[in-house]
Amino acid sequence: MDILFLTVGFVFVILGIIGAFLPILPGPLTSWIGLLFLYFTKIVPIDYTFLGVTLAIALLIWVLDYFIPAIGTKRFGGTKYGVYGTTIGLLIGLLSPIPFGMLLGAFFGAFFGELLYDKKDTNRALKASFGAFVGFLASATIKFSIATVYLILFFIKFWEYKSEFF
Repeated sequence: MDILFLTVGFVFVILGIIGAFLPILPGPLTSWIGLLFLYFTKIVPIDYTFLGVTLAIALLIWVLDYFIPAIGTKRFGGTKYGVYGTTIGLLIGLLSPIPFGMLLGAFFGAFFGELLYDKKDTNRALKASFGAFVGFLASATIKFSIATVYLILFFIKFWEYKSEFF
């Protein structure tokens, strides 16, 4: 059963890293679930402080993830249309075969969203879409960093008790 928990935990930690770039998966929270599965094993002793602190960080990043792209769009003069366009563009970019489709999707989604708001002001739409792009990059970087740290923590704990797993 411990090997199953270890494997499922590893899958969740990897999904957390992928979730740093996918708006569908909450990256750090998914990685934290992987850490939790590691602690479900009988081999690794439960450290409630460690789990509590890592959960608090994951929840904080999860909440901030909803605000950072919107802050970027608003900071550069965008509206709700730009924020909605960013989200739609991210989803379209996710499904596209184009390299960096999500980044391009965020940019063009915000641009077209802002053009729906005001068809004549392309400069403002371009500026707001740049803000959405910057916000998405900042958010993805933060989530990727935390998810990577959780992956490293997973391996450190596994390595510490590896002889007892196999």
